Amino acid sequence: MQFRVVTLFPEMVATGTRFGVCGRAARRGLVELSTVDPRDFSVDLHRTVDDRPYGGGPGMVLKVEPFRDAIRSARAALPENSPVVFLTPQGRRFDQQVAEQFTALPGLILVAGRYEGFDERLVEAEADDEISLGDFVLSGGEIAAVAIIDAVVRLLPQVLGHAASAEQDSFTDALLDCPHYTRPEAVDGMRVPAVLREGNHEEIRRWRLKQALGRTYLRRPDLLQARTMTEEERQLLREYLAERDGDAGVFDPVRH
Repeated sequence: MQFRVVTLFPEMVATGTRFGVCGRAARRGLVELSTVDPRDFSVDLHRTVDDRPYGGGPGMVLKVEPFRDAIRSARAALPENSPVVFLTPQGRRFDQQVAEQFTALPGLILVAGRYEGFDERLVEAEADDEISLGDFVLSGGEIAAVAIIDAVVRLLPQVLGHAASAEQDSFTDALLDCPHYTRPEAVDGMRVPAVLREGNHEEIRRWRLKQALGRTYLRRPDLLQARTMTEEERQLLREYLAERDGDAGVFDPVRH
């Protein structure tokens, strides 16, 4: 899969994708990561890419022409059906499902904004999609671009050392991940749960699912509201809350 990031700060993207999963995938030839700087497409001596907003107000607005030409250069270098995705607060929320959808693409162009944002005519003319990481403000889209690339790359075939690693990540099944433990067995009086030490794979599977359901219910109930649980999952969640509260009859969160 090929990624192009249109950015005024290519060093930020290059550094952020050089290490870990993304870096290894690039070195193995599983992905291609590169950047396009709109300043290279500016026609004036000062390489201008922004200007004052019409109507007044603070800040600067990113100009159409240098970004348009940078995006079209990126389009020309990538396979057909490689969408242009603007990283903006107005975009749809990025999540694991969107990351999985992106893995089916031959390429992806991410456009990172700065300052007060893009001239709206650029978005209207060039955007296939708009994505937001969430309801908070970043100084620019570079960090968002790196986050999206990392989330997508780890889902690609052969990238992770163990194929099940991505399948068991948080949000893959609309649940938070279960707790994990490693050696030693005891640290500062805290022990690894007995079920994980006894080698019964079915009990381990049930325990992990129970913990994932319980964590999600307590920390991200919105995820469970959008999920259709199986009868086993309903029972495991009841067990989790009973073990936590010491009284299964106080409240039944899955009665429906």
